[in-house]
Amino acid sequence: MSGTFTVYSTPWCGYCHRLKGQLKREGIEFDEVDIEAQPDAALLVEKANNGNQTVPTLIFADGTALTNPSVAQVKAQLALA
Repeated sequence: MSGTFTVYSTPWCGYCHRLKGQLKREGIEFDEVDIEAQPDAALLVEKANNGNQTVPTLIFADGTALTNPSVAQVKAQLALA
């Protein structure tokens, strides 16, 4: 089953690895996209971050985005959905 948001990340990003591990431990499902492997995804990340390819960037089904959030911030955002 797919998650209600997508984590845009890179393989070398320590913050990305940490957040994804925390989300998995919390049982929060998500989709994942490597922006280095998918240039179109990098453009989405840039759009959400004023032209910067900042990861992890999470984009939710409603179009909202969070950049380098804590698990608490993700849970709060999911509660709004």
